[in-house]
Amino acid sequence: MKKKVKTNRVVISIVCLVLGFMIAYSYRVTQGAKSKQPFTDSQWEQSISLRNELNDQKEKNRELQNELNSKHEQVREYEAELANEAQVYFNLAEDAERYRMFLGKVKVKGKGVKVTLSDGEYNPNDPNINNYLVHEHHVFKVINELYISGASAIAINGQRLTYNSYILCDGPVITVDGYQYPAPFEITAIGEPDVLSSALNITGGIKDQLVNDQIIFSLQEQNEIIMEPIVGRK
Repeated sequence: MKKKVKTNRVVISIVCLVLGFMIAYSYRVTQGAKSKQPFTDSQWEQSISLRNELNDQKEKNRELQNELNSKHEQVREYEAELANEAQVYFNLAEDAERYRMFLGKVKVKGKGVKVTLSDGEYNPNDPNINNYLVHEHHVFKVINELYISGASAIAINGQRLTYNSYILCDGPVITVDGYQYPAPFEITAIGEPDVLSSALNITGGIKDQLVNDQIIFSLQEQNEIIMEPIVGRK
């Protein structure tokens, strides 16, 4: 009888322990549920409003980024146009300087060549002295070949030539733009010495033609030739 009572007490103790645990667990669940209160209408409206505002800001950011990219592209286009304009102005400045040089309005200096044309030696068997004198057509041949070969400036006996220069032969002298010069005639030209020399020395070219006309031909390459601007002429 005592053993049965003792067993009943153990069972009752276990049942009470389980019930206590279940009650404690239910209480915690209930308290947790109470602590998580649902959003009120105003809170939902505020949340939706903030979300919409965030979306609007994102959209504005995309629009601003697209606009910034467009501005960058315009800047690049402007830079390209400015570069082209700068190149155009640079080319115009070069052309203007080249025209001033051809007009003889500016001092020029550079490498080049010096061609000397002298009258041929007297030939007693040839009574016509004109057959071994330097004439204007001899000078013209040299000048034309030099210009064709790229000479940027030419002078005869120091007299600078321009676009409207003229050369006349008057017996043993040659008149250049109103100034007379006797032989020998020194023709200086600024340009690439190798190119100018090669053009004059080509077989069957200007040098051979002048030598066949009894003209004494001399060619020297020059490291520096200086030509002063023409004064008092338009």
